[in-house]
Amino acid sequence: MSDRPLPAARRAADADGAHESQFRLLRERRFAPFFWTQFLGAMNDNVFKIGFTSLVTYQAARFSGVNADTAAFLISAIFILPFVLFSATSGQIADKYDKAMLTRFVKTFEIVVMLVGGAGFWLHSAPLLYLCTFMMGVHSTLFGPVKYAYLPQHLEKRELVGGNGLVEMGTFVAILLGTIVGGAAAGVAAHGEAILAGGCIAIAVIGRVVSGFVPASRPAQAGLRINWNPVSETWRNLKLAREDRVVFLSLLGISWLWFVGATFLSSFFRFAKEVLSANPDVVTVLLATFSLGIGIGSLMCERLSKRRIEIGLVPLGSIGMSVFAIDLFLASHTLKGAPHLLSVAEFLAMPAHWRVLADLFLLAMFGGFYSVPLYALIQARSQPSHRARIIAANNILNSLFMIVSALMAVALTSAGVGIPGLFLVTALLNVVVAIYIYSLVPEFLLRFIAWLLVHTFYRIRLLHAERIPERGAAVLVCNHVSYVDAIVIMAESPRPIRFVMDREIFSMPLVGWLFRDAKAIPIAPAREDAALLEHAYDTCAQALADGELVCIFPEGKLTRTGELNPFRHGVTEILRRAPAPVVPMALCGLWGSVFSRAGAHWPRPLHKGVMSRLTLAVGEPLDPAQVSPEGLQQIVTDLRGAVK
Repeated sequence: MSDRPLPAARRAADADGAHESQFRLLRERRFAPFFWTQFLGAMNDNVFKIGFTSLVTYQAARFSGVNADTAAFLISAIFILPFVLFSATSGQIADKYDKAMLTRFVKTFEIVVMLVGGAGFWLHSAPLLYLCTFMMGVHSTLFGPVKYAYLPQHLEKRELVGGNGLVEMGTFVAILLGTIVGGAAAGVAAHGEAILAGGCIAIAVIGRVVSGFVPASRPAQAGLRINWNPVSETWRNLKLAREDRVVFLSLLGISWLWFVGATFLSSFFRFAKEVLSANPDVVTVLLATFSLGIGIGSLMCERLSKRRIEIGLVPLGSIGMSVFAIDLFLASHTLKGAPHLLSVAEFLAMPAHWRVLADLFLLAMFGGFYSVPLYALIQARSQPSHRARIIAANNILNSLFMIVSALMAVALTSAGVGIPGLFLVTALLNVVVAIYIYSLVPEFLLRFIAWLLVHTFYRIRLLHAERIPERGAAVLVCNHVSYVDAIVIMAESPRPIRFVMDREIFSMPLVGWLFRDAKAIPIAPAREDAALLEHAYDTCAQALADGELVCIFPEGKLTRTGELNPFRHGVTEILRRAPAPVVPMALCGLWGSVFSRAGAHWPRPLHKGVMSRLTLAVGEPLDPAQVSPEGLQQIVTDLRGAVK
């Protein structure tokens, strides 16, 4: 995946299971110049936008023809309009040319843009500032596909979550600094506009200098012929994205996050002024809290996911976002108006305001849990030859969702809905969208259940998990100790698995629906339903022919003693139809837990087995021609060892 091999020391560390912190990337040329280039670009975006928004919200009289109530939403809509118009073209350009060269071109363009913006601030010209807003949108449109296609080209797959976490953290720290600088400059009565103009130009120049150190990145498809028709190319990019259903729905999930984020961020100035009765400096506190939440949540993803692309964090993120957005609405109704606009010190002195800050921080933190795995999933599962165009499709969808967000905010505001009401509507819509997406792709929800289970009930040690293939067909074979064996294996697998399961599971109300939609394969003994058994074997063979992982528990039933039951001939029947490598596995430590059949009574009390230690040991892949039920049982027994 990377353009160059890993250093020997790092390869050795990974082999031992140890790894350095994700922050080491900030010391490496393949990442650091790119990181600081995008950091400065995001910071400059926000110095300009926050300065402009603050001026037209609190000093609207100095800008003729500006409506202070809708200006923030209009600025947001103008900024993202270029994403709709030019994302398709920028995706092609990013796939065709060296990304380092494109980065330097974009940063040179940023200097020109900020000269226009500086003139707008100096002359108090709203048209020039709106033009600069549009041009900054063009700048970000060009850089977006380069930014996210660069990472998988220079980082190993196991570094993607950490790298994306750093980029997300850096972006929102840049937003925080840009917010502070932009808000503080706009608040300087005499020379605020001049400070904003000079600051934006200076940051653009520094960004251009840093971009000169970004290493060369070979074009993904140098022979690509660019289609300059944005309409037809936009449609073609969306069709490319739809080729992988999970990738496309992940794009929609990210776009929905931008809908939610745009709604909140664009509302902060009016929220501070009308609901909190606070001055512009308090807006900086709100944005800082939100940015820190996103940054910390993004950085936590690597630890929570064990350096894997853990999409189980996505439902966790969406649940947290809705819970704390609803609580923010409730907290807003406990606030009492003030006779004057509160300063930061006065705002922080009131206990009720700390609940508001806590809601904003936690909402944003769960947003980090939501976004980082989705970005990493898209980068990992997209074909390298058109990865930048997939990112361009993402930017198109993001911009459409953000425009709808701005239109919804303007419509609800015009209808008399206050900012807290806007937050509540967004939170409830988030619940509806989450339910819809997870019903379409149960893999997200199943991974969430698996992640929650293994982080609540068990502490898992993995032995040779790298033997589970990341690509290609294989049959996974494991002992059957508990009712959650499949979920534990799913939680530790780098990719989806088709589990062969007793048909009775499919009649269970919730679990059955989840596993049916996850394309598990029902099976029954020949004496009960010979036709279903034959159909299961054929389905397994087709899944293997399609390059999927199939997992079977050859015992056919849960152990009642902790010892392995005799292995049946199901594995050999599957391999007779579709030969594929066989990966033996053993679960150790589940016997005696709450989900096993240990003890005289079942189910066991919930307090038994909580936070149990267990091991998933993975054996060497076997040639299908050498596989027999007896031989597999011996290998799995040896892998399990003495611990049941």
